[in-house]
Amino acid sequence: MDQSRVILWVKAEPFIVGALQVPPPAKFSLHYLRKIAAYVRTRASEGAYPRLYWSTWRHIACGKLQLAKHLAWLYFEMFDSLSIRTPEARLEWSEILSSCISEDEIEKQRSRLSVDTLQFLLFLYIQQLNRVSLRTSLIGEEWPNSRNRSQSPDLTEKSSCHYKNWNDYSHQAFVCDHLSDLLELLLDPEQLTASFHSTHSSVISREAVVALSFLIEGSVVRARKTYPLHELALWQPLHAESGFSKISKTFSFHKLESWLRACLTGNPFGTSACLKSGKKLAWAHQVEGTTKRAKIACNTHMAPRMHRIVVMSQVCKQTLAKSSDALVGTHVRIHRCNESFIYLLSPLRSVTIEKCRNSTFILGPVETALHLHWCDNIKVIAVCHRLSISSTSGCVFHVLTPTRPLILSGNQTVTFAPFHTHYPMLEDHMAKTGLATVPNYWDNPMVVCKENSDPSVFKLLPPSEFYVFIIPFEMEGDTTEIPGGLPSAYQKALNQREQKIQIWQKTVKEAHLTKDQRKQFQVLVENKFYEWLVSTGHGQQLDSLVPPAAGSKQAAG
Repeated sequence: MDQSRVILWVKAEPFIVGALQVPPPAKFSLHYLRKIAAYVRTRASEGAYPRLYWSTWRHIACGKLQLAKHLAWLYFEMFDSLSIRTPEARLEWSEILSSCISEDEIEKQRSRLSVDTLQFLLFLYIQQLNRVSLRTSLIGEEWPNSRNRSQSPDLTEKSSCHYKNWNDYSHQAFVCDHLSDLLELLLDPEQLTASFHSTHSSVISREAVVALSFLIEGSVVRARKTYPLHELALWQPLHAESGFSKISKTFSFHKLESWLRACLTGNPFGTSACLKSGKKLAWAHQVEGTTKRAKIACNTHMAPRMHRIVVMSQVCKQTLAKSSDALVGTHVRIHRCNESFIYLLSPLRSVTIEKCRNSTFILGPVETALHLHWCDNIKVIAVCHRLSISSTSGCVFHVLTPTRPLILSGNQTVTFAPFHTHYPMLEDHMAKTGLATVPNYWDNPMVVCKENSDPSVFKLLPPSEFYVFIIPFEMEGDTTEIPGGLPSAYQKALNQREQKIQIWQKTVKEAHLTKDQRKQFQVLVENKFYEWLVSTGHGQQLDSLVPPAAGSKQAAG
């Protein structure tokens, strides 16, 4: 079979969700990863290979790489969250953790977890995606993050190319540039020279190619089905090209590498393809505004599960709402939106919000990662597995999350607050994504970058400033209250405010105003309320909720 009949591409999800948006620890360099690859194979009986247990990784990361324990767990848990697991299993794990009453008990439960060793090595290697190179910085291809950026919402596309997690061309270039290193990481030690390099006779195991399927997949030309890399590489007609030997059950290192390079092409389900040939989403609630520049596209009509993408860009002065199958399980990228209110009320796979300003985002449960990058004055309301933020200013996060929020580089004036809303399908959507109400670490963020070691970079919202958020759409479903309730201090603040309202209503009632006085008093209250709407900016939000002429029963479409 001619090799052109098979195409391969680099998967997007490991980079969108799995590559932390921060330069990796220095000890994640290829030199140390090669040492780890050799070490784990000598410790197969101690929980290092072919499955790597948390206790063994902790020993390697903390004892040999000198990583802090919380960082060792962060990378281990990040990779584990990418594994295919049923929502029921994830909920069971949350229940186990929430029942632990000490750090020792939590550690004991974590020690039961294991990951695929070879895939984990690849995962650690792709953290280099966001490594800042001194050479490229000097020649202008790449710059470290800085808050000294243009405040114009009309930023050029060139300025966004440095954000590589969503750039499928960067994914492909990264794998192609480092393919030899990736393959050598997967080689058995006896196939390497003393300097950890392959030889002309090196062979790579089937297990290693299975592991490489973490990053690469493909299909047969003119066929719609997608296959993991190893299934294509082991396909009988392709043995000559992929270098597989039936006798040794191994692949020729150099033949496999050549075949991969010959077949690798652009991701047909990536962001670029979605923008080029994606389908425009219809919105059940969309109020007239500045819509000419808005670009909203998805590939859900043709992409298989785990490859579905929705891209929203340049939404300005709009209120958009949607809850439908077209959003379920999608990776969502929201880019350069300004002065808008966006409701995505479906279970989502991941969400990235970048270069947005003065907007509010209300999201359905996010199964993996919610990340914000280069945003100003944003409010996010979400249940998510993980929240991470970089280069944000003046943002507020009302979240329910079983992991510690990650404060990466370049943040200013970050506020965390408890999750404070609900919609009828919320608990059903949480169950579908395996997200529970406990444990909830919304108030215990982790400062990952040393530059943010100043604790004043974030604060918890004072209970006196806390209000619940009402989602103004009618939907079918059973959820009628905030899942998990509110922390006692915040619930107490709401109760006290409610008491003040009741006292005020009683005072007005007992004043025995005449009919004219009541009218005058009503006008006075309405005027003050209108002034408050204007001064706080809430007037725009209310105006944007005026339904279209045909009416708006649901946020569905």
